[in-house]
Amino acid sequence: MKRMWLLILAIGFFLFAQVAQADWTPAKRLTWTSGLSNMPVIIVDPSGNPHVLWQDNTPGKSVIYYKKSTDGGTTWTALNRLAWTSGGSYAPGVAVDSLGHLHVAWSDDTPGNAEIYYKKSTDGGATWTVSKRLTWTLGYSTAPAIAVDSSGTLHVAWQEHTLTNREIYYKKSPDEGATWTASQRLTWTSSYSESPAIAVDSSLNPHLVWHGATPGYWQVYYKKSTDGGANWTTSRRLTWTSGNSYVSAVCADAPAALHVIYYDHSPGNAEIYYRKSLDGGASWKTSQRLTWNSGFSGYPALAIDASGDLHVVWQDDTPGNEEIYYKTSTDGGATWPNSQRLTWTSGGSYYPSIAAAASGDLHVVWEDGTPGNGEIYYLKSIK
Repeated sequence: MKRMWLLILAIGFFLFAQVAQADWTPAKRLTWTSGLSNMPVIIVDPSGNPHVLWQDNTPGKSVIYYKKSTDGGTTWTALNRLAWTSGGSYAPGVAVDSLGHLHVAWSDDTPGNAEIYYKKSTDGGATWTVSKRLTWTLGYSTAPAIAVDSSGTLHVAWQEHTLTNREIYYKKSPDEGATWTASQRLTWTSSYSESPAIAVDSSLNPHLVWHGATPGYWQVYYKKSTDGGANWTTSRRLTWTSGNSYVSAVCADAPAALHVIYYDHSPGNAEIYYRKSLDGGASWKTSQRLTWNSGFSGYPALAIDASGDLHVVWQDDTPGNEEIYYKTSTDGGATWPNSQRLTWTSGGSYYPSIAAAASGDLHVVWEDGTPGNGEIYYLKSIK
């Protein structure tokens, strides 16, 4: 009898493991190019259609490409090149509004130095407006982050290297990209401020996070605006660690919750951490460590679904090469179950991006080096 119960438990555990893995579709390759396809970003429109953008150097320089799926990720359109300039185009950021309009910002060095550009599609990615230049500086404007609020106002932040260090700048458009405010400088530091991430809450207030090296090593910082981006609070330091902390994402959740994900080298190797605020950034809960691995755990991405569940993906080289891992919290970030490995490849899997559909379906993209050069791959989970 004891052996029978052990057998039943073993079979039950096996079936549970199979169910846990079966909620993710097999990985699907989205690109077949001779160059490097990397830095993908994904977003899902109100109809549940996923849209993917990335940079690719197949033409001999880096350009921005796009494709989408109209059947939940089963089939995908052909590649659509969005940037046709004499220079290189890098690091696209994307947002989608309540009408399903797509808004893209990226960095382009056609003027001789990198500047921020923008374009949009009002027909689900079938056609796109001409590119609009947003910055005119003597230095380098890079790493744009873009968000759109419920009124259709666009918010863009980026890092600017015009003086002896990098600082964070911001501008917005109240009319879906037709006109833009003047650029605002948001940081004045003695060292670098880099890699902004931006989110807008239900009260139309933008929230900004980035990492800065002012203490002599990298830490995570935060500020917000309570008047739609016209004025901003003073910068607030969110991490006080002995190692470098690098921010990756911020998400806003009703009614006043903010969620920040970052990775930190304090344990001796990089691990994933999470921190949240329940009062619109006025105060913050203690940081939570999400991973305990022997390898590098970094470059996390964060999404919130319609039920308020949190979803994180990241790259991790604990298996011996970089793979994509996932975990979720169904109680607003209070607890996080065990990590789930999503990829088993012979090459490295890098820079994941995740988006949640209104249905609860999750869509993930990343760069994978298994084909011999970086290509874009995709999978999804059905809730």
